[in-house]
Amino acid sequence: MNPATEFESMFQDLTESYMEAVEENVDAQAALFEQWTEAMEEAMDEEQLQEGYEGMMSAYEVWMDAAEDSFDRMSEMTAGEEVDPTEFRDIWLSAANNAFKEVLSTTAFAAATGETTDVALDLRQEFDDAAMETLEMYGFATRDDVLEVGERLVELERRQHAIETKLDQVLDHLAES
Repeated sequence: MNPATEFESMFQDLTESYMEAVEENVDAQAALFEQWTEAMEEAMDEEQLQEGYEGMMSAYEVWMDAAEDSFDRMSEMTAGEEVDPTEFRDIWLSAANNAFKEVLSTTAFAAATGETTDVALDLRQEFDDAAMETLEMYGFATRDDVLEVGERLVELERRQHAIETKLDQVLDHLAES
């Protein structure tokens, strides 16, 4: 195979790989948007949902701009311009960072995060309650039992100190007599 044919074949393979990667990226973005929509429709009011859509669309635009920038750099590279391969990484890392900012800065994301946190806290409380019931059922001390014992111990120490103070006063009075 001559060098020109070899280069053409390599370039065609590289272009096909790049286009497949772009297509997979677009498909992944679409799947993310669909999953996000399904999850959020139940948890948000109309205004939050609309803002969430806008944030997702802004993130999508960031990804598409990155795909365009990446394609432009690929075209420049094939035209003979020297392109550092790390530029492609930097384009996509920057796009990921900016896309996440677009989504994470919405009240829709805050509402979803709050909802998730509430659910997690409720589950934790249910687990804690079940654990306490189990400990009580088997006769083990619970946190509340230990706190009560601690409070009683502090009260006993306070009373003992008061009795010692009065006893010292009585002894001092007897010694003076």
